[in-house]
Amino acid sequence: MKRKKEAPKAGETSLDTSKPTAVFEAGGGRPYTLSVALPGSIIANAVTPELKNLLAGQIARALAVFCVDEVVVFDDGQRQLHQNASQAHISNGDNEFTGYSDPNYFLIHLLSYLETPPFLRKHLFPIHPDLRLAGSLPSLDMPHHLRSNEWCLYREGITVEKQTEDGGKKKKRRKDSAQPEGKSLVDVGLSQQVSVPAAIPPSTRVTVKLPNDPNIANSHEAIAGSAVAPSAPREEAGYYWGYNVRAASSLSAVITECTYPGGYDLTFGTSERGRPISDLTQSASDSNQIPAFNHMLIVFGGVAGLEVAVEADAELQKMGVKEPRDLFDYWVNLCPGQGSRTVRTEEAVWLGLMGLREVVLSKGRK
Repeated sequence: MKRKKEAPKAGETSLDTSKPTAVFEAGGGRPYTLSVALPGSIIANAVTPELKNLLAGQIARALAVFCVDEVVVFDDGQRQLHQNASQAHISNGDNEFTGYSDPNYFLIHLLSYLETPPFLRKHLFPIHPDLRLAGSLPSLDMPHHLRSNEWCLYREGITVEKQTEDGGKKKKRRKDSAQPEGKSLVDVGLSQQVSVPAAIPPSTRVTVKLPNDPNIANSHEAIAGSAVAPSAPREEAGYYWGYNVRAASSLSAVITECTYPGGYDLTFGTSERGRPISDLTQSASDSNQIPAFNHMLIVFGGVAGLEVAVEADAELQKMGVKEPRDLFDYWVNLCPGQGSRTVRTEEAVWLGLMGLREVVLSKGRK
């Protein structure tokens, strides 16, 4: 039996809660970044393809909700152990499901796919067994996942082949192209393509900046725009523009191969043997000691923790590093007094990003 909806009382306005209201709003340029690193071996711990798919989706949702700019998938040396127990699933085919044979690649593949705006996925990701179940995962719905009727100063797109005057694709040595040489056309999900003053190979993903005029979306001609760095929406206007996915061959490579100038200047390692995270975030004296940062990194371990990643890292062994806590500025316990024997990595990611949320917002250099 359906309950009759009560009419709003006099002086009250009816609140429509049927649609999301927490729309991301840019608040000025944001120079600082937030990175997360975790081992791909967590995928090997999931038994079925469905569970592996769901696990990747849970990680991606956390990255999107907390505006993570970079995720690093590293090899903690545990992948081979799981492979030995699952030899029947391993195949050497180039177009085979990699959730068993190469969990690092599988996680990178899924995270990259989910970060990509939906209208671009069919152009950038060929049909692959890894992606067979990806359609069942919840949407990330990030600011750069724009609908065709939504306006934004920036958009993601893909370069398309130039068209000749007769509507065909450009042929070699043909000089009568409708698009001048030295320029490229980009499909950004609008009714019209965008022309950018740069020669970019076809089928390349591009971040485009448009003129600050929402009315041009209704134009019947190509829109004049410019190709910008993927970080431009964040740095110039403060938009959260998705996350970059990077692979690392070891735990030490997560830090040493950082792509940001100057590297990570604030790092957190996570472990049940660490200091309670509340000691950092709730104590006034300790909180003041956490320095302002440009690039913050939070590292999560797998089933056996970060200790096994240190043992499997040849570079760290050469340097004599025995304890993972020695690699980080802070070594924190995300859930002191946990009721379960273990906190799964996908759960730890949510706990860590929530627990350190205030640090990110208050200590990131503006």
